[in-house]
Amino acid sequence: MTKIGIFFGTETGTTRLIAKKIHKLLGDEVASKPVNVNRTAAADFLQYDALILGVPSYGDGALPGRSAKCIEANWEEFLQGLGEVDLTGKRIALFGLGAQERYADCFASSMIQLYRVLKNYGADIVGAWSTEGYQFKHSASIVDGRFVGLVIDQRTQGMLTDQRIQVWVEQIKPLLTVT
Repeated sequence: MTKIGIFFGTETGTTRLIAKKIHKLLGDEVASKPVNVNRTAAADFLQYDALILGVPSYGDGALPGRSAKCIEANWEEFLQGLGEVDLTGKRIALFGLGAQERYADCFASSMIQLYRVLKNYGADIVGAWSTEGYQFKHSASIVDGRFVGLVIDQRTQGMLTDQRIQVWVEQIKPLLTVT
């Protein structure tokens, strides 16, 4: 079995924190240490057949990056570095952050931007997550009635974070470790 790659973009460090929690649950035998996308190259990312990718929500659902006024490079710049790559056969699970009270009209909507790019490259996205237990008006990151990945609201539901991560990791682990 090859390891799962964990990559994240972050502006405040919260997405990094969640990536580290996911890694700890999976362990070093199953997953590589989380890497910030602004500190890696496309070749490092592409070596994995299974990936867990974390994205913070930014603004009204923009892909995080300099054009969305991020201070550091983020997913926007990393994806530009991938070029026209073929991700067919790669299994990818997404997790995204959001603030459902502050951004009720576009809750965790940045995750859909990453989802669309990866789907267009041929990736198999796994790990959809229920919308139950969240209070928001709209999220672009819902497909077929479910979030396209795990959604964490550390600001207003931080007390649920560890439990949500644990349940989600148990759900995605067999999907990502298939040989």
